[in-house]
Amino acid sequence: MAEGLRERKKRQTRQYLSDLATGLFLERGFDAVTIAEIAHAADVSVNTVYNYFPTKEDLFLDRGAGMVERLSRYVRGRDEGESAADAVLRELRVQVESVSPTVGLMEGYARFMRVIEGADGLKARLWLIQQEAQQHLEATLQEVSGATPGDRTAVLVAGQLSWVHSTLMAYVGGEMVAGRKPAEVSRDALALLDDIEDLLGEKVLNYARRTAE
Repeated sequence: MAEGLRERKKRQTRQYLSDLATGLFLERGFDAVTIAEIAHAADVSVNTVYNYFPTKEDLFLDRGAGMVERLSRYVRGRDEGESAADAVLRELRVQVESVSPTVGLMEGYARFMRVIEGADGLKARLWLIQQEAQQHLEATLQEVSGATPGDRTAVLVAGQLSWVHSTLMAYVGGEMVAGRKPAEVSRDALALLDDIEDLLGEKVLNYARRTAE
């Protein structure tokens, strides 16, 4: 279904506010910038900003919903014969090898990470997003594996795959903050994913393997 004019204008306004706010946060730090200043710079009311972003943290982490659904999306898109872990590792390797911004491999990511490191509110929100992503993945694994509600295996596998993702992102973030180039970090991150896979047990690696339909 084609996007209507109203929806397109709302999307563009949301992106404009997020981009403008992010620029201010990068320049001055998250805690130093107020919603009122963002509204003034955007020539809109404070209420307009809040209509699009309920909290200031949402302005900086505006792609939180996509982060919550990311691992579940990889699992649902697994190929025939692939397990949940296979799909997650494959997708992460593709992104790392292609030096994708999705996994933080981009110029300027160090500045983004420094803003988070300097703001307790952003660190708390990022932790919450990670918890929501793990819970979302648990539900997805229960569904695709046919497990009963509360099945411990789905919970444990979700925890392991969330650890894979968070470990990769923490490594990339740390290396980028240290001043390394994205292409250099990409090569080492691929080796890191190999080491991570070696640490995963057979039950995790074989869980929710997709059979022919």
